[in-house]
Amino acid sequence: MSVAEAAPAATNERGRPRGLLLFILGALSAIGPLSIDMYLPALPAITDEMLSVPAQVQLTLTACLIGVSVGQVIAGPVSDVRGRRMPLIVGVAGFAIASLLCAFAPSVPMLIVFRLLQGILGGAALVIVRAVVRDLYEGAAIARVFATLMLVSGLAPILAPIAGAQLLAFTSWRGVFVALSLAGLALLLAVIPGVRETLPAGKREGGGLRHTALTFWRLLHDRPFMGSALTAGMSFAAMFAYISGSPFVLQEVYDATPQQYSLVFGLNALGLTLMAQVGGRLAGRVAPERLVLIGLVVSLVGACALLVAAVTGIGLAGVVAGLFVIMCGQGLVLPGTGALALAGQPPQVAGSASALLGVLQFALGAFAAPLVGLAGSGTAVPMAGVMLGLLALSAVMFTVLGRHFVR
Repeated sequence: MSVAEAAPAATNERGRPRGLLLFILGALSAIGPLSIDMYLPALPAITDEMLSVPAQVQLTLTACLIGVSVGQVIAGPVSDVRGRRMPLIVGVAGFAIASLLCAFAPSVPMLIVFRLLQGILGGAALVIVRAVVRDLYEGAAIARVFATLMLVSGLAPILAPIAGAQLLAFTSWRGVFVALSLAGLALLLAVIPGVRETLPAGKREGGGLRHTALTFWRLLHDRPFMGSALTAGMSFAAMFAYISGSPFVLQEVYDATPQQYSLVFGLNALGLTLMAQVGGRLAGRVAPERLVLIGLVVSLVGACALLVAAVTGIGLAGVVAGLFVIMCGQGLVLPGTGALALAGQPPQVAGSASALLGVLQFALGAFAAPLVGLAGSGTAVPMAGVMLGLLALSAVMFTVLGRHFVR
């Protein structure tokens, strides 16, 4: 599905075609993959330079994920009250600055602090992207637009580790964060002229902190919303077990070079992106809850295959095949659960709903990221076991809390 197909013929208030707006939103939604994936090939190098251990360096990933969660909790409700545009600009500008600070971190603890700040500011952009989509679209169109955004942002996890590995060929890991800072600056230059306000003052939420807390409380007791959000969160956590564990598993257990690792990572991201487009094509013809169920089944099959490959020691090909099947399944699960969670919420609370959805995803991802390292990095079994367990929990959440979807 092209951006033009997903966007209606209408234009925004300044006459800009929404196709351009969706392209910018897709690029903004790539902030997460860029900040996470681009430095993955450098994790072993950071460990060696800082005289650290994998479990401690993996905390730099955990810090970023926690930061993204905190940033979404703050920016989502703020955007419901103050509008989308200004919090978005502040978040993108801050992301560029924080990325530069990461490049000059003198130690792993300081890198963890700067990654936390980078995540907080990047999280503001991520949550507002989803809220803008809810402002502009209804029903099945939301699922199609999310799939379209994944087509644009899906290039990031394909290209980011490849670009990071190539940067490592002639610079250190610090150069990767300089490149992230420049990417943030480029996004800022696109946002200022390209993204106008999508939540008019008359439609904004009133009230202060108490009202925000009440909104979150209502969402936490909204069974359909929580069923979708926790399904997405557990699936997201499984992905981050893969993201944090795979650099060490593939490069140190299976002796892949940083360049080879980046190609494997890009292949898996391509599978996720292509399946997201398949789901987008089917949206409106196949119920989104059915697409999510299919994605969960596919992911579980891939996780079982991955664990068998790790236990039997059949080699890198078996591990890569299992990971690829998992990521294909996630291409149906993540856009579908996001659409199901937000479709039932009114636009004036879309920022808060998007924030809670994102918090659950990144908080659970932050919890899962160090598990693989703590369980040991000598084989692929810990990564495979953690991923299978989290994907099984995701399926249980959708079956139990989302019973009305399943029926």
